[in-house]
Amino acid sequence: MSYAFPPGGLPDQAQSPEGTAIFTEAYAVIPAITQRDIVTSFLPGWQNARIWVLARPLSGFAETFSYYAVELDEEGGSAEPEPDKDAQAVLFVAKGQARLTLGHDTFDLIPGSYVYLPPSAVWTIYNVHEEPCKFHWIRKRFQPAPGLKVPEALITHDSEVPKASMPGCNGTWATQRFLDPLDLSYDFHVNIVNFEPGARIPFAETHVMEHGLYVLQGTAEYLLNTDWVSVGPGDFLWLRAFCPQACIATGDEPFRYLLYKDVNRHMPL
Repeated sequence: MSYAFPPGGLPDQAQSPEGTAIFTEAYAVIPAITQRDIVTSFLPGWQNARIWVLARPLSGFAETFSYYAVELDEEGGSAEPEPDKDAQAVLFVAKGQARLTLGHDTFDLIPGSYVYLPPSAVWTIYNVHEEPCKFHWIRKRFQPAPGLKVPEALITHDSEVPKASMPGCNGTWATQRFLDPLDLSYDFHVNIVNFEPGARIPFAETHVMEHGLYVLQGTAEYLLNTDWVSVGPGDFLWLRAFCPQACIATGDEPFRYLLYKDVNRHMPL
């Protein structure tokens, strides 16, 4: 299975600066071609690591989450990766391998590994191989709710999570739900959405969930508010609440994306 990740590097001087990056009040598109070496960040407590910050809480932009793409060189990682005790997270490995400790337990992660980390989790992550490790790290501050417990940690793999087909599409549009959608203790989900070539979202979804969407594989025409945008591997999309969206998968391979959305909580007034 192929999982896209920021390409890094730098285009040569023959490359035109005109591109497909878009930033609007309703949505943003950060294409893979813009995810280069000179736009990375470095964080305290991390060694041999660089991070592409693709979304962060910002008035008028992403409001509920941050989205990092993290690259670890050999021996890179952190013994104290999360500075916010109220933050929860999902990790999804795209390339290479990483060693995760969670409490007293140790886990070796490979491409396709998925980790849910509850708030106040005690964890570390390191690359113990020569090949760089590249993973997605999606963070959200946990919102407690009366009568609901804090969820427990979860470690699984893309290959272990079945595809739930959407009604009336004969399996051409399906979602892999890593976290139980009926468990209201979760206040966000990170799923993988799958479309076979030619499959589509057959209406303009318009709903309260904020979305962060990273294209793992394939291509599509994606409706964002009133605009159709061509997207492919490594492109990142942010959609604010109620931004209309739909897509039509193109090309000759599945169109797959990692999807963040906030769920299961009252709207603050």
